[in-house]
Amino acid sequence: MSHVQRTCLPSLCVLWGASMPAMAHSPTSGSAQEQIASMLAVGLLGVFWLFYLAGSRRRQAQVWRAMAFHAAMLLGFFAVAGPLDEWAETSTTAHMVQHMLFMVVIAPLWVLSRPLKRLAAAGGKWVSRGWRPLLRLTRHPVLLAYLHGLTIWFWHMPRFYQLALDNSWWHVVEHGMFMLTAGLFWWAVLYGRQRSVHWSLFALLLTLMHTGFLGALLTFAQAPLYGEARSLQDQQLAGLIMWVPGALPYLLAAAWVGYRRFRTVHRGALDSETAAGSLQRAAKDPILWESEERQGKL
Repeated sequence: MSHVQRTCLPSLCVLWGASMPAMAHSPTSGSAQEQIASMLAVGLLGVFWLFYLAGSRRRQAQVWRAMAFHAAMLLGFFAVAGPLDEWAETSTTAHMVQHMLFMVVIAPLWVLSRPLKRLAAAGGKWVSRGWRPLLRLTRHPVLLAYLHGLTIWFWHMPRFYQLALDNSWWHVVEHGMFMLTAGLFWWAVLYGRQRSVHWSLFALLLTLMHTGFLGALLTFAQAPLYGEARSLQDQQLAGLIMWVPGALPYLLAAAWVGYRRFRTVHRGALDSETAAGSLQRAAKDPILWESEERQGKL
């Protein structure tokens, strides 16, 4: 285990333990169905974290990547089993904050942490085989943008939005679909092949546009879309959160993808100029050029 993990994890566990009494859907509260669903969600996150920690003992990650992973895990526990989950039952704004945490904070942090090597080191070949088909999908960023977009719009339709609120199992499925499709989407656009950068940028633009449109629909709606128990003002604030702050991660990602492409093209241009200059020197004075090449190799 790295020095960062030995130093930070005890403090993180203390903070997490101190927050347990405030949890809304902790495994010890609510109906039997809610308790089981909550234990499943918390258990899956816990197993994921333990696998990463075990794998980190064999293959250590860079400090900033490890910190990104642990931050994502803490936010994941907070979003799934913390007080935010209780607030989301009665507040459209809190529910939107929860969804945005899954899609534009936790998922990209997981992707940036690049945890697969640590998970493979802990779980062996059978773990690696599980994600290989999913990684093949990341070659197609636009396809994953469509899949993620369909997931977002499906769960924000009033009927299915209410279904997830009324049924704890569907709530877990909803959260899982958000994190899975968002994780694949972010992996595709952040680590896509250089020759498909234009498709990564298009996928980001497409997601930015349709999430902004959904946010605008919620903001300018003249009546509550998710039941009379939720106020129109609460819904409008939720739409504004998706529309404005929710757009920033996509804009930052587009800037990063564009920068990576510029850096690659610039490096290629410099290499081409160097090669052209070498050929010109060889044409002018072959003996001098051969002497310089030999000195370079020595």
